[in-house]
Amino acid sequence: MGLETIVPAISLIAILILVLPAFLRSNSKLKLFLSNLSIWAIIVLLVMIVSYFILK
Repeated sequence: MGLETIVPAISLIAILILVLPAFLRSNSKLKLFLSNLSIWAIIVLLVMIVSYFILK
């Protein structure tokens, strides 16, 4: 594993640590939490699919 894969992974983990507490605090109800989580999952999947086809 080279430095070009370690640095982005550390950056993404740091962003997750910064964003996750506020996300969990604002989504205290389970239904709202699952709704927002599913929306984010769809967004991430779409970005991954688009980037796969662009970078292929």
